[in-house]
Amino acid sequence: MNKISSTSLIGGAVVVAMAVGLYLGVAKRGLPPEGLGMGLWRKIKRKKKALRVYMDGCFDMMHYGHCNALRQARAVGDQLVVGVVSDAEIIANKGPPVTPMHERMIMVKAVKWVDEVISDAPYAITEDFMKKLFDEYKMDYIIHGDDPCVLPDGTDAYAVAKKAGRFRQIKRTEGISSTDIVGRMLLCVRERSVSDSHNHSSLQRQFSHGHSQKLDGGSGSRSGTRVSHFLPTSRRIVQFSNGKGPGPNAHIVYIDGAFDLFHAGHVEILRVARELGDFLLVGTHNDQTISAKRGTHRPIMNLHERSLSVLACRYVDEVIIGAPLEVSKDMITTFNISLVVHGTVAESSDFQKEKDNPYDVPISMGIFKVLESPLDITTTTIIKRIVANHKAYQVHFIIVMLFVTESYTLNRLSSEL
Repeated sequence: MNKISSTSLIGGAVVVAMAVGLYLGVAKRGLPPEGLGMGLWRKIKRKKKALRVYMDGCFDMMHYGHCNALRQARAVGDQLVVGVVSDAEIIANKGPPVTPMHERMIMVKAVKWVDEVISDAPYAITEDFMKKLFDEYKMDYIIHGDDPCVLPDGTDAYAVAKKAGRFRQIKRTEGISSTDIVGRMLLCVRERSVSDSHNHSSLQRQFSHGHSQKLDGGSGSRSGTRVSHFLPTSRRIVQFSNGKGPGPNAHIVYIDGAFDLFHAGHVEILRVARELGDFLLVGTHNDQTISAKRGTHRPIMNLHERSLSVLACRYVDEVIIGAPLEVSKDMITTFNISLVVHGTVAESSDFQKEKDNPYDVPISMGIFKVLESPLDITTTTIIKRIVANHKAYQVHFIIVMLFVTESYTLNRLSSEL
C-alpha cells in the first residue's frame, strides 16, 4: 500500500511539473495554456499588469500633508507617478513659489511612496496632457484630494479627467496646508520683532492651548493663523513608518536635528548619511529644546509634524521622536549606533566650540563624523524666502488688480463712446 501511495505521489508531482513547464513555456510566447481560451488569457494578463496612477501638485514647502496624499495615492495602485508643476505655471496660477523647481524635485523624489517623477507638469489636466499620460506613461487613473482645485477662471483643473472617467479622489489631510505654514512663519517673524519690548510667550505654546492670535492692521484686526491644528495619532505614525528594524549586524548611522520646515537641504544630508551605513536612525529634537536654542519663535512645525516629514523620506529607516540633545553612551549602546554624523550646514554649526558639546561622547569614542552638506539651505533660508515672496505676491496681486481695473475702465469708456 505504501509503495502504491509513493508511486502515486511521484507520478502526480511529475504531472504537475510538466503542466507548470508547459504553462510557463506558452506564457513566454504569449500563448494561452491548452484548454484556456485567448479571451480569458488576455483578461488574466491584463490583471497582472501593474496599475499605474498619476498625481500632480506644486509641492511648494512640502509638508507631511503632501506626503500623506502621496501615500494614499500609492495605495490606489501599484506604481505612483508624480507630476511636479513648473515654476512658470505656479506663478501664472498662484503667485511665485517659495521653493524653486529643482528643490521641489528633490523633495518629491525622496518620498518613499513615489516611483517616478515628471518635471514641469501643467497646473491643469488638459486633453493633450491626459492623452500623453495614458499613451506614453501608461497611466490608469489620475488622483487628487477631495479639496477643490480651481483655475483662475473658476473652472475645475481636473474636469477633463473626471469626464473621461479616469479620476480617483483621496481624502485631504486636515490641519495642514502651505498657506497655513506661511501664516505661521509670518506670525513668528512678527512675534520676534516685538519680543524685545513685550513679554510674549512662544506661538507654539499659545496655540497648543487653543488660543488664537490677532494681527492688528491699522484700525481693525483680523484673525491670525493657528500654529498647529495637528492631532497626532499612533495610526498615522504607523502608516508612515517602515515597520522594520535593523539587522543583527547592521551598521547603524545616527543623525539628529530640528528638521523644521523639512526642505531639500535636509533631504540631501539624510541621503549622504544613509550611504554610510545599512540603517539610518534620525533623532528629532522636541519643541522645548529647539525654543531654548533658537528662540521662542521656533520651531515653526511641532515635534510630531516634523517627525512625520522625516519618516516619509525614503533614506530614513527609523525616527526617535523627541530625541535628547546630548548623544549619550547609554543612547549609543541602546540603539547599537555605529556612527554619529552632523552636516556642515546647520542653524548652529559651532557646536564643537560650545562648553557642553552634545557630541562629546561619540567624539571620544571615535565614532563621530562631520559630513559636507550638499546644499546650503537652512530653515532660516526658507523663512527669508517666504517673507520675500509674500511681499512679491502682494506686489503681483496689486499689479493684477490695477490691470483689471484699468481694463474695466477702458472697456467702459469705449462702450460709452
